Amino acid sequence: MKLNIVPARTGIAWVKLGIQTFFRQPVALAGLFFMFMAIMTIATLIPFIGGALALAFLPAATLGLMAATQEATKGKFPMPSILMTAFRAGRQQLRSMLVLGALYAAGFLLVMGISALFDGGQFARMYLLGDKVSSDIILSPDFQTAMWVAMMLYLPLSLLFWHAPALVHWHGVPPLKSLFFSIVACVRNFGAFTLYGLVWAAVFIAVGLTFTLIATLLGSPELVSIALMPVALLMASMFFTSIYFTFRDSFAATEAEAT
Repeated sequence: MKLNIVPARTGIAWVKLGIQTFFRQPVALAGLFFMFMAIMTIATLIPFIGGALALAFLPAATLGLMAATQEATKGKFPMPSILMTAFRAGRQQLRSMLVLGALYAAGFLLVMGISALFDGGQFARMYLLGDKVSSDIILSPDFQTAMWVAMMLYLPLSLLFWHAPALVHWHGVPPLKSLFFSIVACVRNFGAFTLYGLVWAAVFIAVGLTFTLIATLLGSPELVSIALMPVALLMASMFFTSIYFTFRDSFAATEAEAT
């Protein structure tokens, strides 16, 4: 496995490929994303360990969506069982994926724990437990600080795990090394990933503004609240579809691996 350094404009191509590939198999890829969300939601309902369990499952579920995208690029219809790709691999890869899941859960809870130092844990409880928070609390300086601290700390955490599940599964890289290679790939391809993030942000904002404008012209504000949620989920599905291409172009198999 070797690292590829790609031009900054590749970030735009990743977004395009994600959207185009989604529309090759929209029913399958949207359905798999909804299944992914449902599994995560159900896991959080388990008493005491639900939140941590859902977090630990995220790397494996992300790999499943990447494997589904890979199937779609070949013109195949990804079946629901592909979400369990990580759990159907060899014993060593399964063990590595479980380690990744545990590390991700620990890292995320650490981020929430640090944010709790700034507001007494109100933001963390809202995010992890779904606690109701008043608008006054949300606008308070302590809550805002906790939110921004969590966001800034989550960025490096997400870069550590961005490529890690795919590196473990497709290249057999040990968990800790996969984290290192993942963040190195993101940093070395900083221009491409920056454009990738900016273009996706622009797409989400444009879609939101379009629906708001349509609702305003029709004189029906309720239309936004009704339509925006399913549309946002579809957009999120396209985003997850595009993740596979960021990995595919950032790494290449060596001759030995190909053999």
